[in-house]
Amino acid sequence: MKQKIEKNTVQETLIIPLYSRKIAKEKFPDLIGDKSSDDIINKIDYDFSDKEKYFNSAIGLYGALEVAQREFDLECEIKEYLKKREDASVVNLGCGLNDLFSSVNNGKCKGYNLDFEEVIKTREELLEKQDNEFNIACDLNDYSWFEKIEKDKGVIFVASGVFYYFKKEEVKNLFVKMSEYFKCGALAFDTCNKTGLKMVLRLLKTMDMKEVGSYFCISDNLEELKSWSDNFENVSSKSYMNGYRKLKDIRLLYKFFNIFTDKIFNMQIIKIEFK
Repeated sequence: MKQKIEKNTVQETLIIPLYSRKIAKEKFPDLIGDKSSDDIINKIDYDFSDKEKYFNSAIGLYGALEVAQREFDLECEIKEYLKKREDASVVNLGCGLNDLFSSVNNGKCKGYNLDFEEVIKTREELLEKQDNEFNIACDLNDYSWFEKIEKDKGVIFVASGVFYYFKKEEVKNLFVKMSEYFKCGALAFDTCNKTGLKMVLRLLKTMDMKEVGSYFCISDNLEELKSWSDNFENVSSKSYMNGYRKLKDIRLLYKFFNIFTDKIFNMQIIKIEFK
């Protein structure tokens, strides 16, 4: 029996990144190594017709490429961290239905997927866990989840499309508390500027998704972020679309879009290393 996903629910917000991965894999098979999107979608009872229509447009297809590129970027950050601490914990904040851990699992690390209870319930019905993988239902702003993460061998946190929906003070408090508790850990996440944030909201409306608050963004420099805590050893950023690999085998239009997202939306992956 298929898992029913209703319109205007928390579970529906999982559909966009999931369907984006499917489309990106179909259209850019040499770039995208997605393993699970088709299998998950086949287990879901949901009307994908409006999503299919959107992703058949030039803008929609580029959006799918963006989502897939974001997963690649965060995968790179995890693998880089695991080179130094191969048995560290890999923590996927706001995991949704992505299977990032399967792409980085070296058999020695541990994977933790964190999201709201209803999301984790849906995830457990659609995705099998690996032996060294754990799902944790929680609110990220309730820091009691810290105690459920093994931290003694290092921790790398990633968040994909998550903090846009947090208020600035929530993000600041979370980052500061994490840096205090998880010594020598690292956090990598995607962000954009105010113009990019407006684009996120416009995208949701275009796809007839439930309207949600969109709050957090970062200006064109990282100085304010660096000042949040003395426990931040280093704060750095890379271009979202161009910082981890050059996408050569794509249409000229999409190469232009890549420049546009860099210059206008300041889409980037930020990494914070804790002392």
